[in-house]
Amino acid sequence: MGVRFRPSNSAVRLSSLSLEKFLKSRRNVAGAPPKLWSDHAHEPPEEEDRPLPVLKLSHPILRTLESCSGSMKEFNQIHTQLLVSGLLQQPLAAGRVVKTLCSSPDSVQHAVLLFEGLEEPDAFICNTIMRNFVNLNDPCTALGFYHQHMVHKCVSPNHYTFPLLVKVCSEIGSIREGEKIHARVLKFGFELDLFVRNSLIHMYSVCGKIGDARAVFDVCSMSDLVTWNSMIDGYVKNGEISAARELFEEMPERDLFSWNSMIAGYVGNGDMQTAEALFNKMPFRDIVSWNSMIDGYAQIRNVKFACELFNLMPYRNVVSWNIMLALYVRIKDYDECLRIFDRMIGETMPNEATLVSVLTACAHLGRLDMGKWVHSYIKNNGVIEPDVLLSTALLTMYVKCGAMDLARDVFDKMPNRSVVSWNSMIIGYGMRGQADKALEMFLDMEKRGAMPNDATFVSVLSACAHSGMVLEGWWYFGLMRRVYKIEPKVKHYGCMVDLLGRAGLLKDSEELIRKMPMEGGTALWGALLSACRTHSNSELAEIVAKRLIELDPKDIGAYLLLSNIYAAEGKWDDVEIVRQMMKGRGLTKKTGFSQVHIEEFGTRSFVENASIHRKSMMYSILSDMAAHIKLSCRDCEEVENLTISCL
Repeated sequence: MGVRFRPSNSAVRLSSLSLEKFLKSRRNVAGAPPKLWSDHAHEPPEEEDRPLPVLKLSHPILRTLESCSGSMKEFNQIHTQLLVSGLLQQPLAAGRVVKTLCSSPDSVQHAVLLFEGLEEPDAFICNTIMRNFVNLNDPCTALGFYHQHMVHKCVSPNHYTFPLLVKVCSEIGSIREGEKIHARVLKFGFELDLFVRNSLIHMYSVCGKIGDARAVFDVCSMSDLVTWNSMIDGYVKNGEISAARELFEEMPERDLFSWNSMIAGYVGNGDMQTAEALFNKMPFRDIVSWNSMIDGYAQIRNVKFACELFNLMPYRNVVSWNIMLALYVRIKDYDECLRIFDRMIGETMPNEATLVSVLTACAHLGRLDMGKWVHSYIKNNGVIEPDVLLSTALLTMYVKCGAMDLARDVFDKMPNRSVVSWNSMIIGYGMRGQADKALEMFLDMEKRGAMPNDATFVSVLSACAHSGMVLEGWWYFGLMRRVYKIEPKVKHYGCMVDLLGRAGLLKDSEELIRKMPMEGGTALWGALLSACRTHSNSELAEIVAKRLIELDPKDIGAYLLLSNIYAAEGKWDDVEIVRQMMKGRGLTKKTGFSQVHIEEFGTRSFVENASIHRKSMMYSILSDMAAHIKLSCRDCEEVENLTISCL
């Protein structure tokens, strides 16, 4: 007897419903391809074949969306209308909605959520979201969106997609991700697109793969000016100036960027002769051309040529002035730096880099008045926002001018501090004998999580040396190696020798120098010799002086210190021997000078071959003169610099 399965009515009903849904979905997905014209023009189209109405920008909802003021309440109302009307799935409407959301940084994630609900998003929507992440300085999220959403939903890219992704790879410096994107460029057939090629050349150049950049350049002979410039700039940035010059000579046409790239390459190599030759051949120049040449001469410290070009410039911008200011700071001509700044104020508004150079000059000259003026300018300008570098330069100026209260005020108001900021405060307190505050500053630095460097410990050890804190000095000398794994350098040993020498522990100082793992050099032996003079230890002084003379026979310091030690003990015959030794070797003491700025005028004193008593007397006279000058010139409008020469 045969058995036959008889489905129930409900099962038949479910099966028919499932089959109907399946056939309907197949008709939607795999429908007939659209026809450009109908074979039966007079026959009315079937209901299923009727196309959806074409959405235009003139649609009332889209026009309302374009005029949306930006409030989320108004946007949500428009969004709701698009959902109810079914228009949100239209690419044009979805693209406009995403574009509106991406116009505000706070609603970008809202745009991503909306994208996830779209059935058929297009490349425009994806590009809009990724470009917004790039503009928000979040390139990694843009790249993640591409892999997790665009690739996952199989959205076909267009010729705007890959240049954007390649730019992301350039910004994050990921050659691996860049090569992945390049592979997808080849897969989708965009390798000959000029915009894509230019982006790839730039990306490979930035990542140091100049050979791959050249391979992309050689893919097609159809290149525009951007392609040539990108390749030349890539060669220059990677140090291949010869290859850049060869390509430069082959260019069918050149623009300012082409010339400036080559000049920058030769300037970077220090080949100013070739750079000048190209500069003179340029059919026309811009401000970048002039600044590149001036910067090149500034880098090799050729002040004469830099000044000549600077004075020949048809017009100058803030970069031109900053190059000259930085040059004079580099060659330590701080007076000229301030004079250039006075000229600049009448022509150009300074920026942060300008004021860093000016404050550096003020710090070395002790120009507290000028430094205060710069500080006031920063407060009242309203445009300059002090960053870490500028704030550190400001507090360093106050430290070097002895205004520790003002320096501390600047330091406390800094939202972010660098290790240089901490070091400046520590050494400032230490130089003024306030070692307790210096060490408190170091402890505060540790509590706030800032990592000390070798310069920090030089500042700490120097503070201990100025205050005679021998025990604390030994502690921090061991701490740097034990906790922070910083091996002591010559400067650290120099601070310890100075600390022990000031405390009269001369034998310990000598032993420390001899046990150093590296050559001590003249600075350490000189510090020990100075300590010998302070504590009148002529026996050790002779040994140390001989060692110093062996290390540097042309350094007059050792001879003078030894002569002074002999003179203090009345050993005039030995003094004469040292003098004759100096004379026989042609060593003469250079004229020393000190400069003190008092408000709007300064005094500069020269001292040459003066005894200790004569120096003390002269300093006393200068102090009295400064006080009288300050009183008598209080009502004067301008006081010239006073120079006092003492032979």
